[in-house]
Amino acid sequence: MTRLDKRTVLITGGSGGIGKVTAERALEEGARVVLVDLDAEALNKTKSELGHDDRVHTVEADVSNEEDVERYVKETKDKFGSIDVFFNNAGIIGEVNFIHNQSYDNFQKVFNINAGGVFLGLKHVLRVMREQKHGSIINTSSVDGLRGSPGLSPYATSKHAVVGLTKTAALENAEYKIRINSIHPSPVGTSMMDEVEEGLAEDEADSIKNQLESTIPFGEYAEAIDVANLVVFLGSEESKFITGSQYRIDGGMGAQQ
Repeated sequence: MTRLDKRTVLITGGSGGIGKVTAERALEEGARVVLVDLDAEALNKTKSELGHDDRVHTVEADVSNEEDVERYVKETKDKFGSIDVFFNNAGIIGEVNFIHNQSYDNFQKVFNINAGGVFLGLKHVLRVMREQKHGSIINTSSVDGLRGSPGLSPYATSKHAVVGLTKTAALENAEYKIRINSIHPSPVGTSMMDEVEEGLAEDEADSIKNQLESTIPFGEYAEAIDVANLVVFLGSEESKFITGSQYRIDGGMGAQQ
């Protein structure tokens, strides 16, 4: 029997690099998958590439809009009858700039998606899971949710907020056997890191990548599959006594602190 057999896995940021690869792994483990993203075209492309039409459903939604969040939760429940695993993953980097040059509009936008979206997802998915009296939620934070990150104050602030939400939600819902943990990846080789590299130095992106990789003891970015494998573990019964924890997946970066 596979680890997520007949379970429903809901993934926000579902058409992105990590979201898509996690969907692939969940399908391999027997799950039914619902992908949520703001980009309808990317969602359709991802669904087509995943196959398994009877086990994959997509919802176009803005994770920072409460009506959209209520809708993607309802569609998931209506389609598959339960929400067993919630990968609360959607997020953006925003503008790269030091605080004294950072716009408040950008700060609010990043925070509303990265922290507000996580909060709204928790709020409405937890209502379903409390009725079920089971479930696993994995919130995507970052190594930057456990440290400072020059040039990325809105992003780092929002990812720190995810830690507070995770710990609080874990305590509030332990009696319902709902497990809630956060994951903290190092830079991952996806389009999001391309944005960071270009934001730090548009004409020297390759040089910036080399500099960033040199800060990781393993000497390279993580791959999306590394994150996906951790999510599958945290969504499965193999992690049934784990909640309120912060899981680094960072090639040794945390060991430097």
